[in-house]
Amino acid sequence: MHKLIRVSFALAAALAVSGTRAQTSNGSVTIYGIVDAYVQSVRGDASLVRVQSGGLSSSRFGLRGTEDLGSGLHAFYTLEAGLNADDGSAAFGGLLFGRQALVGLASGSFGQISLGRQYSSLHTATAIDFSAFGNAGVGPNTAVIGGFAGGYEPVRGAAATSTPPAAGATGNGGPARVNNSVRYESPGFAGLRVGALYGAGEVANNTSGQRLVDLFARYTAGAVDVIASRISDNAVGAGSTNATTTTVATALALGDGHVYAGFLNVDDHRPANQDGRGYWLGGDYRMGRHLVRAQYVANDPQSGNADRTQAFGVGYQYDLSKRTALYGSLTRFANQANAGTGGLGRWTTAIPTGLTSAGSNDLTELAAGIRHSF
Repeated sequence: MHKLIRVSFALAAALAVSGTRAQTSNGSVTIYGIVDAYVQSVRGDASLVRVQSGGLSSSRFGLRGTEDLGSGLHAFYTLEAGLNADDGSAAFGGLLFGRQALVGLASGSFGQISLGRQYSSLHTATAIDFSAFGNAGVGPNTAVIGGFAGGYEPVRGAAATSTPPAAGATGNGGPARVNNSVRYESPGFAGLRVGALYGAGEVANNTSGQRLVDLFARYTAGAVDVIASRISDNAVGAGSTNATTTTVATALALGDGHVYAGFLNVDDHRPANQDGRGYWLGGDYRMGRHLVRAQYVANDPQSGNADRTQAFGVGYQYDLSKRTALYGSLTRFANQANAGTGGLGRWTTAIPTGLTSAGSNDLTELAAGIRHSF
């Protein structure tokens, strides 16, 4: 499988280069990517040191293209693969283009419509535009939020756990990324854009199984950026289940810095009614090539007592150039006794066995790495 994936990447790159050289005046192809790796030291009930991929940004390789069709209309596509820079393996369970695979049409007066595997508004609301540490990698990022409804992972996506309804609208990714989806976003009206995404579950003998509906609005004007969304996510487990996720996030630009804040609420519609919510507050400040950031994130499952996780940390980034940066962070994850599924706490990734215990499930993370974009 890995050999096939490597061959496919090489073929895709060769085709992209060929397409770029042969492009006409009304079309373009762009090859792009990020390679990000870091050393991570974590101390809990035990200690752990390892090399990981994607501290500031998830490592990726992508192809992006457009074609001018005339009269203000153009076609576009994105094919984006996730990869693990620490061992060279493919991310997203080996999917060739697991991050994004979409094609669409856009015009200034109509907006844009796209089909394929693509981001929902929940991904946008928890990512770097609205969170000082984004929604993946090191630090107190929004991936701390989740584990609701018996294992539902709204930010990390379905790949984080196989516990229903975490299967979401996709076998790998929903609700952050949605397979079999149609997405529409309007043109801007005085800074306001609205849109909707429909993910067809395509489950045999179940027309609504794994279906996802996403409604969102984003307002951007001057220093203010606000997004709000509501996602209804069906899943197939022991009978039909459903979770509704409501998210509101904002970013405020203040000179060379930003302030970020957000709130996420998951309403579990099963009889168990295991709701959950999370929120975050953070900021960053740039001084030339130096960028400092700090953030607080809280995860609050409503399924019992002593189940809260709080994460707070600071980070530093030094830009060697426009494409290469060094970074580091220090974060404390304070887990109450029953925090997270299984009572062993929450982190921004899956916790290795033995790192925490019922009597000691707090974590301290120190990370340092390098990111290069091309």
